[in-house]
Amino acid sequence: MITSNASSRNLLPPVLLLLVVAVMWLTHALLPRAPVLPGSYRLIGLLPLAAGVAVAVAARAQFARAETEINTFAEPTRLVTDGLFRWSRNPMYLGMGLAAAGMAVLSGAATSFLLAAVFVVVVDRWYIAFEERRLRARFGVAYETYARSTRRWV
Repeated sequence: MITSNASSRNLLPPVLLLLVVAVMWLTHALLPRAPVLPGSYRLIGLLPLAAGVAVAVAARAQFARAETEINTFAEPTRLVTDGLFRWSRNPMYLGMGLAAAGMAVLSGAATSFLLAAVFVVVVDRWYIAFEERRLRARFGVAYETYARSTRRWV
């Protein structure tokens, strides 16, 4: 269950990503279908997977350097607007979305592409919307100015 207060019951985005990837592979293994991508093309999925992990890890490191809260459901402590955050308000989510897409390509199964898309929609509609409300409440005009000058994704 996902709730809006900080507690151990909240499903953190990286955990959701791992669950989505696990379901991708379980679905692929238990319900084999003809892949939508031939095997020789599936290795291309390593590129968005690697890029996504690199972007998410770099953005996470940037939060650590800024000594700000990373937990989605905790109170934000600093507004980070430099580095990767100059190009995207959500580089960690962008990275996770790329990683999910890369895993879908590696799988080659249509259900995996659907699951990757569902992951991105949930991130956009639930996590990012929740965080943006909290950032607006905490940082006011500073966040509004940042949001107007930096895209949500890319």
